[in-house]
Amino acid sequence: MPVPKYPVVYEINTWVWLSDLSERSGTSVNLSSVPSADWDAIAEFRFDAVWLMGVWERSPAGIAIANQNDKLLEEFRRALPDIRPEDNVGSPYCVRRYVVAQHLGGSEGLAIARRELARRGLRLILDFVPNHVAPDHPWVTEHPEYFVRGTVEDAGNEPASFLKVQEHIFACGRDPYFPAWPDVLQLNAFRPELRQAVIETISNIASQCDGIRCDMAMLLLNAIFERTWGNHAGQRPSTEYWFDVISAIKSSHPEFLFIAEAYWDLEWELQQQGFDFCYDKKLYDRLERDNAESIRLHLCADLAYQDKLIRFMENHDERRAAATFSPARERAAAVVMATLPGARLFQEGQFEGRKIRPPVFLGRRPEEPADDQLKGFYQTLLENINSALFRNGHWSLCECKGWPDNSSFRNLLAWSWLKDDDRYLIIVNFSDSIVQGRVKVPWSDLRDERLRLSDALSGATYDRDGSEMLDAGLYVELSPWNYNFFRCTRVQTILRESRAKATSAIGR
Repeated sequence: MPVPKYPVVYEINTWVWLSDLSERSGTSVNLSSVPSADWDAIAEFRFDAVWLMGVWERSPAGIAIANQNDKLLEEFRRALPDIRPEDNVGSPYCVRRYVVAQHLGGSEGLAIARRELARRGLRLILDFVPNHVAPDHPWVTEHPEYFVRGTVEDAGNEPASFLKVQEHIFACGRDPYFPAWPDVLQLNAFRPELRQAVIETISNIASQCDGIRCDMAMLLLNAIFERTWGNHAGQRPSTEYWFDVISAIKSSHPEFLFIAEAYWDLEWELQQQGFDFCYDKKLYDRLERDNAESIRLHLCADLAYQDKLIRFMENHDERRAAATFSPARERAAAVVMATLPGARLFQEGQFEGRKIRPPVFLGRRPEEPADDQLKGFYQTLLENINSALFRNGHWSLCECKGWPDNSSFRNLLAWSWLKDDDRYLIIVNFSDSIVQGRVKVPWSDLRDERLRLSDALSGATYDRDGSEMLDAGLYVELSPWNYNFFRCTRVQTILRESRAKATSAIGR
């Protein structure tokens, strides 16, 4: 079954999730023994893929380094006040080996989990960390040439940025805008031997899953890598890292998905190098802090670009949505991100309203009460985007208009979806004030038609004139943070279907 054009992905912090299941059942649960009911509960939300975050073997050396970092330890205690020494299981982005951790069930457990997901129509996404590895990764001793190296002078001048392992001095992994990460060593993206080793590593990963989320993918772009490492990196190659890697993998696994964590306006460039989807952090920032006009401007970008973005309101790097947004704003933002083109990413715990984001080092999280009303909202929302229309249909941004003495329409966001004769109109008041305005639809074939607008979230129903919706625009009035999720059906179609049902009932 082909991947939908606009898939829905569910991120699970694997270690924490399995800890919760173990605590609930009173037995040790790993990926090989997750109860069927829990896989079923995930499948009920109609996702297309599950991202099991953090399955690879973590680094004991990384744990030891983290346990000496007072700032990290304070963050751990804030998230988990009753923290125990064994709760620091290491960062999933400090990878010792690309082998599934035995605590999580090993490779056999992952294979079982993948089969359970596939039985329910779900694909499996895993992590890949291209920029760095743990200081006890086998490559450190077996292939020091794969890394950015330093000198004794470098280590003396920047002791926080260089680490001596045996007789070699290695650069610590870094983002150029922040201090180096002390628990990882920097791979050299310019080395052809490293690129070939990465292709072999991802080929092995591709035999175990259906796609990877690539951590900090933009750091490997030639221009960024050269700017970050200068002479330490050596000669800049003529080809791009991601073009080489992705094209090699896709030649043997054409359906394999590449998802990029990406920032700094480099999403388009990464898309051109082969990524299927790139993080849309700009949308997240605007949903959190900005107004409707800012979001609308973002959505004016070329559709070919938007088609390859992955939208989200939280993930393991961001604060929980329930702790970031007011309840009303969260629901409005969820309707926005769930009905845009591109992939959509939700995180385990988001639907229940969890507010504490455990640092990725922790294997356990505190208990929190579930928000059943919020979960019901998300269940309804996910049910309504579970269709060919929202997975493979055509999206269009709609024009919103108002009156000279009423500019509240600027707080409206509106777009339509069309597939065959199935069509939806989404309208959101993204503000804390009442709005009035008119929304023009792009459906020229509805002129002189009568339309029934059925709100899939509220249950309200209205009959409206198609010509008016095309010309003057549909009149809307919405209270703060409210929305319409209209399915638009020709009244004549409804009448024909009703007569056909009646005839069928008489025949029986």
